Amino acid sequence: MPKHPALLVPLLFAMTAPLHAEDRTASGLFDQRYCEILTVERRKLKLHVTVYNTLGYNTCPDDAWRKLNALVLARELDVEATQLNGPRHWLMDGIIGKGATAAGEVKTFGGIEMAARAEITMPLLGAPIGKTYYQPTEVNRETVWLFAAGKPVFELTDPQGRVYRMQSYAQIVDPKLTLADLPNLGARLKLPRGWTYSSRVLTEDYKLEARGVAHVLQDELQNTYQRRDP
Repeated sequence: MPKHPALLVPLLFAMTAPLHAEDRTASGLFDQRYCEILTVERRKLKLHVTVYNTLGYNTCPDDAWRKLNALVLARELDVEATQLNGPRHWLMDGIIGKGATAAGEVKTFGGIEMAARAEITMPLLGAPIGKTYYQPTEVNRETVWLFAAGKPVFELTDPQGRVYRMQSYAQIVDPKLTLADLPNLGARLKLPRGWTYSSRVLTEDYKLEARGVAHVLQDELQNTYQRRDP
């Protein structure tokens, strides 16, 4: 039984699928469903988190996903805790992962095949617990999200004018949330004072790059956004 099942790392969701091969590309992702499983292990005075993702293997079959239980998985894997992150849907058309990291381990969880896409080690003391929204977190990664002309984008703007583009929407809090709901989502969100939500259709292709660090946040529906350059 995991000793610390409440030790969750909410914005590791931001790690979503940095690919484990140099300049490796995934395309045709727009509105594609996916899921992740995070495993949390205690190693002396540090937490080691591995993020497994269905990208490239399946689109997270619903029947199998619904049967997964985080506490049961933690016992089976002999780890401190696991966290189920999904279902989610991509909002970019492609991903380019950079870096010379070796290919991640492939595992099957309840019949769902996934590959390790990210690993993070952090101090046990001060590790984030629970969920925080509209608070940017720095994530170490090198990725390029490819947004195609003619597709909609959905963005949050903070009081300082910094813009965060939605990279995935979640069917975790609201299982019925769909792409069609996103243009008017701002009326539903409880935005902090001075924040705004907007949507538009791109007139040209756009690359949203993370050159070592990505600034990422979530709204209260657990949709995930990354800050873009002005």
